[in-house]
Amino acid sequence: MATYDGDKGKMLTRRAALTVGGELVMSAVLMGRMYYLQVLEADRYKTLAEENRISTRLLAPPRGLIFDRFGKPLAENRQNFRVQVISEQTEGNLNATLEALMKILPLSDGEIQRIRKEVRRSRNFTPVTIRENLTWEEMAAIQLNAPDLPGIIIDEGLSRFYPMKEKFAHLIGYVGAPSEAEIEKGPPLLKLPGFYVGKTGIELQYENKLRGKEGTQRVEVNAVGRVIREIERDEGTPGAVLPLSIDMRLQNIAYEKMKDYSGSAVMLDIYTGEVLLLMSTPSFNPNSFTYGLSVDEWKDLTTNPKNPLLNKVLGGLYSPGSTFKMVVALAALEAGVVRPDTKINCSGHVVIGNHRFHCWKGSGHGDLTLREALMHSCDIYFYEIARRTGIEKISAMARRFGFGAVTGIDLAGEKAGLMPTRRWKELVRGEQWLQGDTCNTGIGQGYVLATPLQLAVMAAALANDGYKVTPRLTVPENRNPNEHSGIALNLSKAHLQLMREGMFDVINNPKGTARVAKIDINGKLIAGKTGTTQVKRITIKEREDGLRSQDELPWEERNHALFVAFGPTENPRYALSVVIEHGGGGGTTAGPVARDIMAEALKLDPAFRPTYLHTKKTGK
Repeated sequence: MATYDGDKGKMLTRRAALTVGGELVMSAVLMGRMYYLQVLEADRYKTLAEENRISTRLLAPPRGLIFDRFGKPLAENRQNFRVQVISEQTEGNLNATLEALMKILPLSDGEIQRIRKEVRRSRNFTPVTIRENLTWEEMAAIQLNAPDLPGIIIDEGLSRFYPMKEKFAHLIGYVGAPSEAEIEKGPPLLKLPGFYVGKTGIELQYENKLRGKEGTQRVEVNAVGRVIREIERDEGTPGAVLPLSIDMRLQNIAYEKMKDYSGSAVMLDIYTGEVLLLMSTPSFNPNSFTYGLSVDEWKDLTTNPKNPLLNKVLGGLYSPGSTFKMVVALAALEAGVVRPDTKINCSGHVVIGNHRFHCWKGSGHGDLTLREALMHSCDIYFYEIARRTGIEKISAMARRFGFGAVTGIDLAGEKAGLMPTRRWKELVRGEQWLQGDTCNTGIGQGYVLATPLQLAVMAAALANDGYKVTPRLTVPENRNPNEHSGIALNLSKAHLQLMREGMFDVINNPKGTARVAKIDINGKLIAGKTGTTQVKRITIKEREDGLRSQDELPWEERNHALFVAFGPTENPRYALSVVIEHGGGGGTTAGPVARDIMAEALKLDPAFRPTYLHTKKTGK
């Protein structure tokens, strides 16, 4: 028995030793782990804990301001009061809060659905925007009724505002919420609620400059992410201030003269290419896109046959009509198929092949020289010299002036137009080029298409003695306003002078087709060229029956009216093109508009326009 008890005691002692040893090992492991976590890894876990406690958030910078050449504001940032709701503060009844708010601020069914959707997606303590850009009266009414509106708060920020409204809509453009694709490809800043980006015009073209650099806010948050206090704030960098070459005074006069038409006008400095005015009508109020368009407003804009959303200066394509005749004349002169004194008889019509081509003057003009043909805008003369010259040489000359290619203006949405050739017709239309096609091209019709901006570039090259300028809305500070910035076309100076003389006669000779556009501003005159292009083809029967006047036709069937001009005729500085859609005759509608715009430019022109100003204002 003694032996048994002794063995049993030894067994207990061994178990105790193993237990104590195990505890010592476990304690050592725990102590080692605690030493590893609290000493060796202390800095790492301190950082992690700090990151959980401190949250860094992005702050939207003020968008850069836009000015005209004299520092007049075209795009500003204005105080924006927005009403928001915090669902956890609505006492558990969001619907009741919204119903109470609607007695003060009516909300559409669409707005209610959006608010509920955003509340479901957000945390209970996160503010959800109900509406932005409240009027002072709306904001005050909400504040006055705050006790009856649990969870409703007023927040203050900045929103884009366009003080000139419709007058600069196509030029400046507008901002809007970024699309899903823009958010996915863009910086994190685009994910901020209420952050807007440029959608059209200058706002889109210079988005990266105008956007600025985001700021940051470091705040302390609790376990569920609610802000406890702000620790640090960096407001970021406002967007760049952007001065444009545009002259607000000329833009205003262009809008007043064109607001009742569907058309466009653009004026260039013939040496620098600076765009002094760019007008497309009808227009729209870009502030509507900032404040929110209704479904009916959007429908009106998109279904309007006059296309108010299209920038017609860059995106409108038209047959240039007789404004193209200077290009055809230069092609013929440079090819040597005619001379300045070459006379061609106009009897009112000419038969080429099996087709009869008519002059706009049914009784004909008789014998004309080239200068006289420009003054009278004789179609027969240009049918004939186009036939002699050939489409390839005409097309080559037109391309030297920039037809059939974008001008390179710093604005999105420009179209290239079309300058046809034999090969183009064969490849695109699967047809042979006909002599009649060449004749139609000779008077700027047929397949040739141009933008109003291309016509202004052409007029500038004619006026500045043969330099093709690149239109610019922003220009370098070191630009010399009296130096050519264009590409030399290497044309005969005598031939260019003949074109200017013909354009002078169009307006200033008693027999010219645009006598209505004549002006004399302190001895300064202008030169120009009319253009009228058919929209509806005139059949033989209609011609025999006596076609109704343009005023009797439906608007959409009337001819387009065009006009190009430069001035003053001595030491010219400005080139202008005007297009009035379905305006009837170039001399009767587009001519007077161009006259009034050029008159204003010459009145404002002291000893030529000062260089544009680089404003020092901030973007705040």
